[in-house]
Amino acid sequence: MSISVRRRLFASLMPAPLLALAIASHALSPAKVKKPVEPTILKTSDGTVETGYLDDAPYRIDIPNNWNHSLVVFYHGYAEQPYLYRITDHINSQALPLFERGYAVIESGYSQTGWALEQAYPETEDLRRYFIKRYGQPRETYAAGGSMGGQLVAITLELNPRPYVGGLDLCGSVGASYQNFNRRFADRAAFDVYFPGVLPPLDPVPTGFEDTAADRSRVLAALRTNPAAATLLRNLTGLHSDVDLAHNMSYWTFITEDLQRRGGGNPFDNRNLIYSGTDPASSASDLDLNQRVHRYAADPRAQAYLVHHYTPTGNLGRPMLAIHTIYDPIVQLSQLPPYQRHVQAAGAGRNFVQQYVDREGHCNFTEDQIGDAFDELVHWTHGGPPPTPGLLKIKKPEEPAETNRK
Repeated sequence: MSISVRRRLFASLMPAPLLALAIASHALSPAKVKKPVEPTILKTSDGTVETGYLDDAPYRIDIPNNWNHSLVVFYHGYAEQPYLYRITDHINSQALPLFERGYAVIESGYSQTGWALEQAYPETEDLRRYFIKRYGQPRETYAAGGSMGGQLVAITLELNPRPYVGGLDLCGSVGASYQNFNRRFADRAAFDVYFPGVLPPLDPVPTGFEDTAADRSRVLAALRTNPAAATLLRNLTGLHSDVDLAHNMSYWTFITEDLQRRGGGNPFDNRNLIYSGTDPASSASDLDLNQRVHRYAADPRAQAYLVHHYTPTGNLGRPMLAIHTIYDPIVQLSQLPPYQRHVQAAGAGRNFVQQYVDREGHCNFTEDQIGDAFDELVHWTHGGPPPTPGLLKIKKPEEPAETNRK
């Protein structure tokens, strides 16, 4: 491709004329399909499984016996360890309801772990092109993904909507990466005020910090030695329990190290943040926190990296249905409205619907909920009305799944 797909991830910062030129040039470029390295194919009672590598990115392809000749491009979420696709393993549980509806499913494992937007988007596009070369042009193609994968669904429908008819965002970490992670960094800095020395320094986080069960247990034990401070932190972060708080403080430390390594410095800055919300009945604890918290300055180059990967335009070129649990400690509900404002400002509100389910936890959907949401999306893209925002309605058992038999 004459314009690298990776460079299109910077598109949100281009002036409109340059962005239009870049997209047009990419669309007119001949497709370059990379050959897989030693693919393995297995016939099962459910269909065909293929695993292999495209360059350094592992991949998996699942084609059901009742294939409807349409495709789901599935993006997995943030991974602390490399993805490995074993030919005998079952399909990703989030993708299973889509496979059971007759759709082929492809999934790249990405060549890098962590916040791998820079790699995940182009490598998955390479896989889609490979699938077409090997198995033929799908009748329809949908994007779907969970957590970071939900962000990648939005990126795909903003930057490269033409091959797709719609997308399903499951618990997506949508919105501007810098804004979302900068707040998490600020919360971790607040943790150090109340529990100094429990977790490693923030700038820089020591290379190799792993976010182990022992790390989380150590944080939880510290929280339980000072319940009053733990309550202030739960109020500040909007988390429901000390277990969630311990998990997040360790996890955000790991993510901070990942993003510092990717950006070549610390991308985060809490100097202009006025902390609030530690106590709904008084501002005294807020004042105390603001006076004591360490203030960090961002490295401009590292900050620019995170802004590039990714700041949304909101210009969804195809319908996207997003679903979320009513309480998600990792991708919190407060993260969703800013992205919705991006969509509205871009004039793409007609292509966006947000729903929720009555469950708690990160991406904690049932298979029926994922399947029913996908059915709503397919019905929408086939000319039906947009799904109703709000609570996802579960279909009655006698209602058939939406199929693709056009």
